[in-house]
Amino acid sequence: MAREQFNDLLWFLAVAEERSFTRAAARIGISQSTLSHTIKRLETRMGVLLLNRTTRNVAPTEAGERLQQSLTPRIAEIEAEMASIMEYRDKPAGRVRLTMSDHALHTVVWPKLRDVLAEYPDIKVEFSVDSAFRNIVDSGFDAGIRLGESVENDMIAVKIGPDWRLVAVASPAYLAARGTPLHPKDLIGHNCIGIRQISAGGMYAWEFGKDGTELRVRVDGQLTFSGSYEMVDAAAKGYGIAYVPEDIVADRVAAGDLVVVLDDWSQPFPGYYLYYPSRRQSLPAFRVVVEALRQR
Repeated sequence: MAREQFNDLLWFLAVAEERSFTRAAARIGISQSTLSHTIKRLETRMGVLLLNRTTRNVAPTEAGERLQQSLTPRIAEIEAEMASIMEYRDKPAGRVRLTMSDHALHTVVWPKLRDVLAEYPDIKVEFSVDSAFRNIVDSGFDAGIRLGESVENDMIAVKIGPDWRLVAVASPAYLAARGTPLHPKDLIGHNCIGIRQISAGGMYAWEFGKDGTELRVRVDGQLTFSGSYEMVDAAAKGYGIAYVPEDIVADRVAAGDLVVVLDDWSQPFPGYYLYYPSRRQSLPAFRVVVEALRQR
């Protein structure tokens, strides 16, 4: 196979994984028009349509899915072998792609990696901030970072952060005007600031627990976000009650900008874990990242 034909397959795989010519082109570092022309050339050479294209999204055809499933493990084997050969270098090198939430990035991942990566300039790390529960293999990631209770059973999981909890907070002005909820069910009558679960497409149902009783409350309100930090700001400005990680509101609670409600119903749960398929553990650059993140 000619070298340019092998590149065509790699670029097809990028589009199939990203489900977008725009994101795939940015990932590869080429123009969108060049990528589109290359995929059309590949389809012409193979004599089959590999991608269904609409104005809004891109998805593999049946033939495209078969090609993607065939290519993914083979490319992974080549990458693993190349990375293993890099062990002969003085320092580890390579690219590591991680997917995580904004909270995980700001509170655990970046604080632990920023100093370590300064020692390894040949290790390149891509941080993809996304609250969706992705299949990291199909999406082309080396590892994902999620709460322990969300990690798939067939993955290797490494704890990277302490246990923590979500707390319900609101501004003093909001509580003075609307009253303070004393039971999770009281939230139904309040203006709650929601967060959408991107992978499921629905709103996150707030989870509470006390004395062995567990409750899930589907709240409603004027505002919905995809990240916790925007929710905190909206709550501080009086837009309603937000259910957010305790560590990111501690300063505002101490300052009196926010008040914690239903404190005794907010229980701790397993913190963040790095999860990945077994084939990644032997790669030098990846091992550096894992050891830097590992909870001591």
